[in-house]
Amino acid sequence: MTGHAALYRHAYVHVPFCSRRCSYCDFSIAVRRDVPSERFAASVGTEFGRRTRSAGLTDVETLYFGGGTPSKLGPAGVKGLISTLTEAGLRLAKGAEVTLEVNPEDVTAAAADSWREAGVNRLSMGVQSFSDAALAWMHRTHTAAASSEAFRTARAAGFADISVDLIYALPARLGRDWAADLQRAIELEPDHISVYGLTVEPRTPLGRWTARGTEVPQTDENAAEEFLAAHATLTGAGFEHYEVSSYARPGKRSRHNSAYWKRVPYIGLGPSAHSFDGSSRRWNVAAYALWEAALGAGSDGAGGTEDLDAGQHAAESLYLGLRTDIGAELALPANAARTARWVAEGWAARSGTHSGTHSGTHSGTRTRLTAEGWLRLDALVASLDPE
Repeated sequence: MTGHAALYRHAYVHVPFCSRRCSYCDFSIAVRRDVPSERFAASVGTEFGRRTRSAGLTDVETLYFGGGTPSKLGPAGVKGLISTLTEAGLRLAKGAEVTLEVNPEDVTAAAADSWREAGVNRLSMGVQSFSDAALAWMHRTHTAAASSEAFRTARAAGFADISVDLIYALPARLGRDWAADLQRAIELEPDHISVYGLTVEPRTPLGRWTARGTEVPQTDENAAEEFLAAHATLTGAGFEHYEVSSYARPGKRSRHNSAYWKRVPYIGLGPSAHSFDGSSRRWNVAAYALWEAALGAGSDGAGGTEDLDAGQHAAESLYLGLRTDIGAELALPANAARTARWVAEGWAARSGTHSGTHSGTHSGTRTRLTAEGWLRLDALVASLDPE
């Protein structure tokens, strides 16, 4: 995938550092008491330079620092990482969206001021729950009160675009009040809310607890109820449910994540980061130490690549389209017959009956899923002909 840098309009940087591993997390992270911020920034700069030296660059419209916990870099570390990237040749378009994922315990007035000065204009805050018992079970290192205080601190520092993450479908024995969590999130008046269902991954503390029988996951039925409750509550509060897990105030949709769903080329930097150049995918070495060692040995950090054929492109476009409120064009007669049933069941709607942001711009064969349909997304897509 070298030589395609001129196509990239979006950039992602995976920052792997965390204070501890959350009970449900199987991401590529590196638990560090002392975060090597300067060394990490230098490695990211090296990767960027090696991957883009042979091609012209374009101004990127979004830059997203995810993880891991990017705020663990510290205020100076975030500023240094952005400076390293710009010195290596990354240019931000005018009005670019620059997002930093943060944990509540890292948000101070001084840190928020520094992030803004460095060019960050959007925060994604890992709140997850307003139940202290649930947070402790998740191995989170903040309290519910800290989340509210961090949000207010970020607002006071001038951040006009803040997203809050919440997790639903926690084990019933925790007694977590999902309705109360949603209400407390709404009361903060965020611009965006991401709502993710808890999944049990084998190589995690939760996976081991479940395998031993010491933890019982939420039932599929209860998880679906909480998903639909979030939809009803958040749309009722004025949020647009524009993607399976994403809600936004009008005009506040995540431009970076929306690029993924539209299959716009993006470059991913850092351990385990993925990239897409319009025709193929690339992924980096996953483990932080191995990624850093590969760069030290003269590599660009690649762990593998995959060229997509026409069928894969069609299937991916179909799946990604249907997970958003833009929907997908389903022109084949066989698909039309299937989607007619979806509409009858309340799982989908035609574009002409949709009053959202993108209505009125597509033909009548464009179909979008409802919240009920999104609960069945994988099964519905599997029943279609992607051609």
